[in-house]
Amino acid sequence: MSIFNPTPLNLPNYPFKITQRDDLYFIFDEIRKKHLVLTPEEWVRQHFIRYLLKEKSFPSALLQIEGGLSLNQTRKRSDILVYDNQGEKIMVIECKAPSVAITQATFDQAARYNSVYKARWLVVTNGLNHYYAKIDHTNGKFLFVKELPSYKEL
Repeated sequence: MSIFNPTPLNLPNYPFKITQRDDLYFIFDEIRKKHLVLTPEEWVRQHFIRYLLKEKSFPSALLQIEGGLSLNQTRKRSDILVYDNQGEKIMVIECKAPSVAITQATFDQAARYNSVYKARWLVVTNGLNHYYAKIDHTNGKFLFVKELPSYKEL
């Protein structure tokens, strides 16, 4: 039997439903209502979802997790996509495992996804470091902010 020893993240601690089958751990995703294999990236994604819900008052009904998109005739999946009350995409969130450094390539990946979505916000996190950028699509500029606004402030 293996021991579950997750990387401590730079996010609040939340209670998760974690189960084990054989040598695999599973985490219950409250948005999708199913158990998922608990990978390091899923650990970050589930924490960040809870952070959005609990700390920033994002409505769970307006979050899409691992939604598909078509980019250059290739199917991709965005980690978290946030909508406003009118159904417009307002935020793309790319999650990486804690061991993955946030680099220009990471931002480029998220920006490519957002070239399809045209969301106003781009977030990249590995659970340890979080980067929040408001996007000015008209002028092709990013404005990085230190703190993610609450849902109402978006």
